[in-house]
Amino acid sequence: MNVEDKHMIIAEDKHIYIYGDMEDVAPLVIINTFEGDGSQVYAALKDMTDKKFCLAVISDINWDDEMSPWECPALSKNDNPCTGGADKYIDTLTHKIIPVIEKELKNKPTCRIIAGYSLAGLFSIYCLYNTDVFSKAVSASGSMWYPDFMDYTSKNDFCSKPSKVYFSLGDKEAKTRHQLLRTVEDKTNEIYERFKGLGIDTIFELNPGNHFRDSDMRLAKGIAWVLILDFQKV
Repeated sequence: MNVEDKHMIIAEDKHIYIYGDMEDVAPLVIINTFEGDGSQVYAALKDMTDKKFCLAVISDINWDDEMSPWECPALSKNDNPCTGGADKYIDTLTHKIIPVIEKELKNKPTCRIIAGYSLAGLFSIYCLYNTDVFSKAVSASGSMWYPDFMDYTSKNDFCSKPSKVYFSLGDKEAKTRHQLLRTVEDKTNEIYERFKGLGIDTIFELNPGNHFRDSDMRLAKGIAWVLILDFQKV
């Protein structure tokens, strides 16, 4: 990846790194992360697909607040509790951050895709119920164990039905003694089956390893799947 592939801006006190086809008509992929510039995801994605896309990586996320839909106690004594600031962040993202990103692009995106890893993967799915800005979502190793989230997805409607949704997990993620975390595979599969039953183009993949293995590759893999399917039908 060349240095000139990365374009950095600041919006709402967050560093945003933009990669890809800023001059062309292409999908816009949004990733939220608490640190880093997403360059490894971009590099992996470029190796996986030759489709046009623009990737915007929003860093400096207040992870335990802005990615969480409601309050959740700390998982262990060394963790922080989640404070449920996702609704407020969705409003900031859709009304303040994305407009700033799109001012940097020459053309209007063909579609917007929300993608994330871990708690940000949960946030990606939560977005579908709280804004119609995104038509596709990627949840890589998403935190579907989150208390009451499965019930939330069964009792609420999408703001706009997504056309494509990607789910993945590591095949060892559910192999834990933690009562919440060990439910992640069953709950992810149940949400995936519900989405499939609604006629959404969706997939649930298991990757080798635990939650922390190959995170950039797993996220890129999900984005590539969405992009390839999107262009096959154009």
